Amino acid sequence: MRHSTCQATLGTRRRALYLKKTRTHLALIALGAAAIIPFLWTLSTSLKTNQAAVAYPPQWIPHPCRWKNYFDLFNTHEYHFLLWTRNSLFIAALVVAGTTLSSAIVAYGFAKIRFRGRGILFTVMLSTMMIPFPVLMVSLFIIFRWLGEHTGMAWLGTFKPLWVPAWFGAAFNIFLLRQFFLTIPDELSEAARIDGCSEFGIFTRVILPLSKPALSVVALFAFLGVWNDFIGPLVYLQRADQFTLALGLQSFQSQLGGTSWNMLMAASVLVMLPVLVLFFLAQRTFIEGIATTGIKG
Repeated sequence: MRHSTCQATLGTRRRALYLKKTRTHLALIALGAAAIIPFLWTLSTSLKTNQAAVAYPPQWIPHPCRWKNYFDLFNTHEYHFLLWTRNSLFIAALVVAGTTLSSAIVAYGFAKIRFRGRGILFTVMLSTMMIPFPVLMVSLFIIFRWLGEHTGMAWLGTFKPLWVPAWFGAAFNIFLLRQFFLTIPDELSEAARIDGCSEFGIFTRVILPLSKPALSVVALFAFLGVWNDFIGPLVYLQRADQFTLALGLQSFQSQLGGTSWNMLMAASVLVMLPVLVLFFLAQRTFIEGIATTGIKG
């Protein structure tokens, strides 16, 4: 009788666990569907005519399906999509390279080099994350204008204010890499130092090769930040041929006194596409970098 009672109790627990997992999965499916619906609507609208895009009641399935909208973005002089894409890729490449390299160097100093005041400097560096860009916007604008006046080299109206600051590190990325570097055993650095390796050699030959997952996370975050940045280009860029994709999308809303919603949605899909492709290609490395980044202090 005891055996049958234990089996009944075990069966009840298994059913309760199964129901709990089922509810969790259903909740995740619902959240996932809610998150993907706006993207599906954007994709649907991008394949409609402008009249069908604003028709009421709205139609999910475009009829007729107008793939020509995507070709018009590249083949008409009305839209400078290729030029905006080139500008965005140029700035993104410099920002990703600068942020990853400079943040790794600073993080290595905080993680592996002992010096007086290291904790205080690290705390001050972290405190800068609480200052949003709009608070610094006017001060940075004045600094770049002053540099242009006293160096004889134009800063405002160029790409330099958008990528040069990235070569001085980013607080969150420094923190992320520092936490990862702390998980790397110091014995590896000591062994390399005994073999005559310099501090820079330890950084490039020991630490960086072991930190590829964390570096890929930093690079991905940097790319997402600069690819979606709107305020920076709006403040510093002055000509239409300098626009990035994020800033160029805004020009779709003022052409001919109205908004071509189908073309705006088509451009939005193409802007989102590199981010989605990059995430899926680097998904395993990205998750590994997040999972292996320690919280060691």
